[in-house]
Amino acid sequence: MSNDDRVVLSTGRVRGSRNGNVRSFLSIPYAAPPVGARRFAAPQPVEPWTCERDATLRGASAPQRIRDFPGLDVLPLVGDGRARGDDYLTLNVHAPVDAAARPVMVFIHGGGFVVGSKDASVQDGTTFARDGIVYVAINYRLSIDGFLPIPGVPTNLGLRDMIAALVWVRNNIAAFGGDPANVTVFGESAGAMAVADLIASPLAKGLFGRAIVQSGHGAMVRDIAVAQRLVKKIAGLLKVSPDAAGFRSVDPDAGLDAVEAVAKPTARIDLRDAEGREPVFGISRFVPVFGDDVLPEPPVAALEQGAGADVQLLIGSNAEEMNLYFVPTGVKAKMRRWLAWLVLRKSMPRAWGVLKAYGAGRRPIGDVFVEATTDLVFRWPARVYAAAHRGRTHLYEFDWRSPAGGGLGAAHGMELPFVFDSLARTTGPEGLTGTAPPQELATRVHALWVRFATDGYLPWDAFDAQTRQVYQLERGEAVSEPPMPAAPFLA
Repeated sequence: MSNDDRVVLSTGRVRGSRNGNVRSFLSIPYAAPPVGARRFAAPQPVEPWTCERDATLRGASAPQRIRDFPGLDVLPLVGDGRARGDDYLTLNVHAPVDAAARPVMVFIHGGGFVVGSKDASVQDGTTFARDGIVYVAINYRLSIDGFLPIPGVPTNLGLRDMIAALVWVRNNIAAFGGDPANVTVFGESAGAMAVADLIASPLAKGLFGRAIVQSGHGAMVRDIAVAQRLVKKIAGLLKVSPDAAGFRSVDPDAGLDAVEAVAKPTARIDLRDAEGREPVFGISRFVPVFGDDVLPEPPVAALEQGAGADVQLLIGSNAEEMNLYFVPTGVKAKMRRWLAWLVLRKSMPRAWGVLKAYGAGRRPIGDVFVEATTDLVFRWPARVYAAAHRGRTHLYEFDWRSPAGGGLGAAHGMELPFVFDSLARTTGPEGLTGTAPPQELATRVHALWVRFATDGYLPWDAFDAQTRQVYQLERGEAVSEPPMPAAPFLA
C-alpha cells in the first residue's frame, strides 16, 4: 500500500486526508442517493464519477431532528443532524498508513432508528485505525424512509442499506488495506439491534465473521401487520393515503413533523402484539419488521434454528441502561406507583407483578421502575439472544458508574467513549462521563474490542445458559449471573 492519500475504486478515484499514521476518507457513497424514484426503493448502485471525488468532508446525514437533552450534551453520541443533502447513503473509512490485509470493523450508529450519524464525534474511529484496524462507519435511512413498512414499498429499507454497505466493504475494503475475509460488524443501541437482526438475516450471510452487539438484541422487531398500524397513523397525520403513492408525495420536513408527533407519550397508537407486549417499550415507534426476505422470522427464533451460527458474537449491556431516560429528566426521583404501573402497562401485561418482583412497596418506586425496565428492555433480552445463538458467544456488562447528570451511573450509551477510547469527547460539566472518567478503563475496553476484531480472542469463558458467564468490564472479571426477576415475565 502506497502512502498516497488517493484510492481508486470501481466507481472512481477518491482523495482523503492524513493525520499522523491514519488516513481518512469521508462520505464515500455505497449506494445512489435515495431521492426521487429511488426514495422508497431498495439501495441502488452508485453511478461512477470521472473526476476525483473529495473525501475530506463529512457530507450529509439522513433527515432527522435532534432535540436537547436536560443537562447533558448528547451531540457527541448522535451528531447534530444538521447536515442536509440527498447523497447521504455514504460511509467513512479510517485506515492505518501502509495497511495491508488488516482486520476490518464496520460500525452502525444508534439513535432509535430516527436520529444518528456516522459522524458523531464519540465514534469517529481514528482510534481503531491508530491501533491497526481498518474502520468503517455508515449512514442509513431512518424513520419513515427506512423503517416504515408502507404497502408497495420494500420493507426494512434501513437494514437493506446496511447490507448494501457491507457488500461495498466486501468488494472495496482491500483498496484501503483491509481484509474482506476478516470483518467485524458492531453497533450500539438501535445500531446494535440492527446488528442482531443482520446476524439472523439470510441476506447478510457471509458478509461478516464476527459481531459486537452493544446494548441491543433481536427482540425489538414488529410483525408487519402490527407495524402497519403506524403506517395508517402517520398517513392520517399527513393526510395522505397509507401507501407508496401517498408517502412519495410527502415532503421530508412534513414527515419529520409526523415522526415527532407519534413519538409523544400522548400519541394514541397501540403497537402491542397478540400477547399484549410492546417489544420496544415506547422508546421508538420505528424498528425493523419480520416476515419478509430480510427477516423471514423473529431473529431469536431464527438463531434457535441455526441462523448466524458461523458468526462469533460479543454481546452485552450496561448495568443501569434506563437511567439515561429517567435520571436527567427528574422522572426517577418523582415517580409514583400509579405512574410506574401505567407506563409499564402500556408495554406489557402483568405490569404490577413485574414491579412487585423488583421490590415495589419495599423500595423507592423510582429505583424499582428503572431497574425493572433496564432488565426488561435491555439486559434480559440480550441474555436470551446470547442463549439462542448457536455459535460461539461471549457476554459482557458495562458497570462503571458516571456521576454526571445527577447520577447517571452505568446508563445507556455510557460504554461508547470507552469502546472508542474517546473520553475527551464526553468529559466536562455536561458530558456523559463527567469531569474525571477513568482513562485506564477506556484503554482496557478499547483493547478488548481491537483484539476480538483481530482474531476473536476474549479473556473469559463463552456464555451458556447453565454457567451464565458475564464479564464485568470495570471489575475486569467474569461472574456467574443468576436469572433476573424479569425472566418469567418475558418468557
